[in-house]
Amino acid sequence: MRGQLIKRYFITGLLIWVPLVITVWVLSLIVDTLDQSLRLLPEVLQPKNLLGFSLPGIGALLTLAMILLTGFLATNFIGQKLVVWWDKLLLRIPVVNSVYKAVKQVSDTLFAPNGNAFRKALLIQYPRPGAWTIAFLTGVPGGDICNHLVGDYVSVYVPTTPVPTSGFFLMLPRQDVVELDMSVDEALKYIISMGVVAPPPRPRAAPAKTTT
Repeated sequence: MRGQLIKRYFITGLLIWVPLVITVWVLSLIVDTLDQSLRLLPEVLQPKNLLGFSLPGIGALLTLAMILLTGFLATNFIGQKLVVWWDKLLLRIPVVNSVYKAVKQVSDTLFAPNGNAFRKALLIQYPRPGAWTIAFLTGVPGGDICNHLVGDYVSVYVPTTPVPTSGFFLMLPRQDVVELDMSVDEALKYIISMGVVAPPPRPRAAPAKTTT
């Protein structure tokens, strides 16, 4: 009996401390990464030289300020011209142009306010019939691929768990995918938790009654 109580207390303590420790670790990792932007400042303006000690988080604030300032400047006429000029310059540099173009296309697709990437959670059979997993709709096949696919196809991204940033790109017949009544955030939580954090069930709408 006492052993069961100790086990219960231990598990309860783990449930409290594990999420807190992981959250602090992730936040500190992000802050440490963003603090690397302080290297862009001249030696005289380094916070350590100005204040006499290091202050964690200054680099994160500097990075956020730089992103906001860049977005503000890029929204006016002169800023837009500079962005176009910068894009053309990078696209003329060998090797850099191919990497920059690919990354820009992906980022424009993912972060565009009117984009449709990752807007729908799907249920598909993968990696074999009878085994189901969650995928995200990314669009429809394009280019010469359309000349070789017969029928209506969709492009989907199948993330891995618990790290959804890696995964597989598939093109499947539209009839083989099931659109879920689940937000992208709920689907990502479900994937990251390896199926532990399931989204709340939603009742199916009752079929409309027909009158004769």
